[in-house]
Amino acid sequence: MEAESIRTESRFHSDTVTKYLLMGIAAVAVSIVFFIILFILGNSIGAMTDTGIRDLLTGSRWLPSKDLYGTLPIITGTLLVTAGAILFAVPIGVAAAIFISEVAPPRFRSVLKSISEVFAGIPSVIYGFFGLTVLVPLLRDTFPDHLLMGNSWLAGSILLGIMALPTIISVSEDALGAVPRSYREASMAMGATKWETTIKVVTPAAISGISAAVILGMGRAIGETMAVMMVCGNSAIVPDPIFDVFSRIRPITATIALEMPYVVVGSTHYSALFFLALILMIMVLAISIASKGIVNRTRRKFGEAENKPSLTNLIVAKLPIPFVNGSKSAFAVAGLFLISYLISMAFLNPFGAAVIGTSVTVTVVASSLLLLNSLEKKEISVRPRSPSEFIDCIPIKTKDIFRRILTYLLMVAFVYMGTSLFYDGTVAVMAGLAVAAVYAALMLIFRRIDSRIIQKIAHTVLLVVMAFAIFLLVYILADIFIEGLPLISWDFLTGYPKDAGRAGGIYPAIVGTLKLIVGSMAIALPLGIVTGIFLAEYAKDTPFTRTVRNSIDILNGTPSIVFGLFGMSAFVVYFGFGYSLIAGYITLGLMVLPVIIRTTEEALKAVPKELREGSMAMGATKWETTVKVVLPAAIGSVITGVILSIGRVAGETAPIMFTAVIVYQRAISHSILDPVMALPYQLFYLATEGMGSSAMQSAVATVLLIIVLSMFVLASVVRHYFDKRIKW
Repeated sequence: MEAESIRTESRFHSDTVTKYLLMGIAAVAVSIVFFIILFILGNSIGAMTDTGIRDLLTGSRWLPSKDLYGTLPIITGTLLVTAGAILFAVPIGVAAAIFISEVAPPRFRSVLKSISEVFAGIPSVIYGFFGLTVLVPLLRDTFPDHLLMGNSWLAGSILLGIMALPTIISVSEDALGAVPRSYREASMAMGATKWETTIKVVTPAAISGISAAVILGMGRAIGETMAVMMVCGNSAIVPDPIFDVFSRIRPITATIALEMPYVVVGSTHYSALFFLALILMIMVLAISIASKGIVNRTRRKFGEAENKPSLTNLIVAKLPIPFVNGSKSAFAVAGLFLISYLISMAFLNPFGAAVIGTSVTVTVVASSLLLLNSLEKKEISVRPRSPSEFIDCIPIKTKDIFRRILTYLLMVAFVYMGTSLFYDGTVAVMAGLAVAAVYAALMLIFRRIDSRIIQKIAHTVLLVVMAFAIFLLVYILADIFIEGLPLISWDFLTGYPKDAGRAGGIYPAIVGTLKLIVGSMAIALPLGIVTGIFLAEYAKDTPFTRTVRNSIDILNGTPSIVFGLFGMSAFVVYFGFGYSLIAGYITLGLMVLPVIIRTTEEALKAVPKELREGSMAMGATKWETTVKVVLPAAIGSVITGVILSIGRVAGETAPIMFTAVIVYQRAISHSILDPVMALPYQLFYLATEGMGSSAMQSAVATVLLIIVLSMFVLASVVRHYFDKRIKW
């Protein structure tokens, strides 16, 4: 008995040691974030010192040849192309999500949802290739008087909007699906039609989740590199006028990718590019905080989380601004700042007065709508003591009239901005008024039409929008496959490139891509799975665990171009690896690490507590329970996360172009200190440099698509297999 007691005590002692070992490994995630921030910030100090932070932020000229590093045109280009993408993607994405969640037959919902999720994994270089070969020529032929080459802010916005569609559709559909069924049943029991229930009950209830989807779509657009670099025109200028969608612009990501390979390490130009990366990280971090706050609020609303103040509210509550409270006000302040920024830009062109007038109108309308919608409809019997209480005293009918008038004004403003690109101010104003009048007439007509007819019309419109969204995504694949598949042969897959990559095969690029996958997974898998186990099974709500989770979220939202810069600065330059496989391994491994951690953590949390309690009741330690009971039960979801990470590694271009790849290789290298060819970078090089035939370019894109999409299909099969096998 004494020997048995000693063995039991030893087992539980080793379990404690295991816990602290896992904690130490999880701390690596925190250190990685600090290392990335340290390298980015450290390398940007030179530009801050030489040029000054004020001149960097407000300078209107980016001319490295003349030592001018004003980032204002580049920041403006980033904001403009992101805004354009959101304006394109949000109406289509939200309408498609409503169709999937509320209109589509149940047997089609999972199919449509799966299609949108698969398209989210298409590599950005594929979208860029499509934009360069299809979208840009189409815009050039459509607007010959405005576009000479086709590369423009408009092209970048449309392409990024298409890329953001899968994210917006998927997250918005999840938000709509999270609305309790009782909401729908109560509404329809009171005589409302399905469409009235959808538009007046379900959608308002899911508005926080839809807002999070929009913000995540913004994050995808802001952090995109390869697509915008291939279609935006890459001119570091402020559009003149500011809303000229045909102007060529250059976002932050494109500037870094274009100029970093040619700068002198340690120069002011080198440091200025890192300063741009720092600004990009701040933008993405702000978006991440906002989306997290919105998601948490949605969960609290439906009782899925504890009623804790969101990080957004905690930050805003500290601002010295009267009557500012909550994330809505934060977004209002941010919106007013952005509009003020655009107004300041308007003074740089002769159309400033018109832009100022329009911007002021939009500002008043948008802020008024935000203010009205943010206030609760409640009766106040005392004398109002604040603007909030004063507006609460306004009758609901008056508020509705005011809101309708503001809607018309907003419509006029946006139509004016669009029409003024082609016609003078008088025509633009008349067009805006005409559209508002037609809208008002349609609203009056719809009020007199039977609600069932309105429902049929609305469902038809949603079906058309959904079909259009799917068509855009499928067309991209079809265009590439139709031209690329005929060129694919055994010789093409196993041959070596010829004539600097213009002809021959792609065998070295395939091997290089597979090497990058294997090496990055060898780094990310152990660290990611172990950290996920610690967070799910051992971590309590402590400052350390919150720091770990926040660090993982920061890593997950960091644009791939920033990982590329960090990899180049840390591994290529500082550690002296040069352009090599090992530098690519570590950079890609760090990039997919948060995906594996989060997937593992959520998979383990989904396992019922009863399994853990039963195992430990039989004398098993915490670690034995985790390894022998919990992890096998969650293995399907863990494998799914791993496969999705493999697909992302296979399709990434920005991180490896600074760390691991070269354009041309006639033999396979076997050293981890040598660079390699890779399919994404080879496609980018062939497309942008005009190397090889269009069929050759499409063939490379086809092979890359087959590899990436096969990973996503395999992930779906694995998930479906384990879902059927494991029943709680």
